[in-house]
Amino acid sequence: MSALTAPAAGLMTWLTEAALPLWWEAGADHERGGFHEALDDQGRPVAANRRARVQARQVYVYATAGQLGWTGPWRAAVVHGLDFFLGHYQRPDGLFRTVVAPDGAPVDEAAWLYDQAFALFALAQAARVLPERSDLRDRARALVGAIQAWRWPEGGFREPPAAYDRQSNPHMHLLEASLAWAEIDDAPIWNATADEIVALAMSRFVDANGALHEFFAPGWRFADGVDGRIVEPGHQFEWAWLLERWARLRGRDDAHQAAVKMFAVGAAGVDARRGMARQQLLDDGSVHDDVARLWPQTEWIKAATILGHHDVAVAAVNGLRLYLDKPVAGLWWDKFKPDGSFVAEPAPASSFYHIVCAIAELSAAAKDA
Repeated sequence: MSALTAPAAGLMTWLTEAALPLWWEAGADHERGGFHEALDDQGRPVAANRRARVQARQVYVYATAGQLGWTGPWRAAVVHGLDFFLGHYQRPDGLFRTVVAPDGAPVDEAAWLYDQAFALFALAQAARVLPERSDLRDRARALVGAIQAWRWPEGGFREPPAAYDRQSNPHMHLLEASLAWAEIDDAPIWNATADEIVALAMSRFVDANGALHEFFAPGWRFADGVDGRIVEPGHQFEWAWLLERWARLRGRDDAHQAAVKMFAVGAAGVDARRGMARQQLLDDGSVHDDVARLWPQTEWIKAATILGHHDVAVAAVNGLRLYLDKPVAGLWWDKFKPDGSFVAEPAPASSFYHIVCAIAELSAAAKDA
């Protein structure tokens, strides 16, 4: 039996018996469509405008639930989410706006590369489980074509509305989406985009120590001041997981070695006392933000699992379980403070994508071991 078997089974039980039913029954808006942004400590929806990235992530969650064998209404949830997302977020130019009201009325027309990446990712996962929906492939091809207008001459894409219009994070999710589409669609754009992003990451996003940075100036120089020095352990893990996947597909040891270095940088940001990955370091290894959010823990699980550090993955699962320990099963804490207490706030729906992706990676590895 693999060391991952019991942790994977425990998380799968929590997912299928508590989280997926709760976030479909209470987290979906069955009157107006789409998904709520958050649930309070009683499992009740929190009134708020709705971000595109959350709708896309919830489509991914329920599509993946179907792949993982959940016997609940995953198909209805995927269609429910797609209908609201495609009906209310896509602008006349084909790009996706960032925020709408609960009734679907536009609130913020800005189109972010980050949101386009998640739109592509959700469309890929939905297309995988709903093969009859050929329109999803056509939409994805049109969308990746539309963002070509955001290219920089020196490579990569703009993040148009952001203070820093050169960022690594949206490229990471565009890589994730491109790899997902390349598995199910033979259009050359997907592999070409993935290869370009990996080349940019390895040549421009990382420093001499192998740490991946967040914010950049023209020419993909690290941004001036503190912002250019920020290194997020969670993103080191997330990039390591993606680079290792790409390295195996292409037979590229240099990408594997880059993933190993990023994993080490991320591991240096784990607080041994709490057993959790911190939010931010600076490039000299000093702590910049000592709060430990939920999502870096899931990325730690994914990276440790794919790189074969199963004992570390088990430790990361133990940390994640603390976030999932809520009176209403299926909810989670989001922020763990340095003093050892969680921030009392609603559970954000945005975290569900991270949790489900980690469970999928862990479960697949447990079966293969």
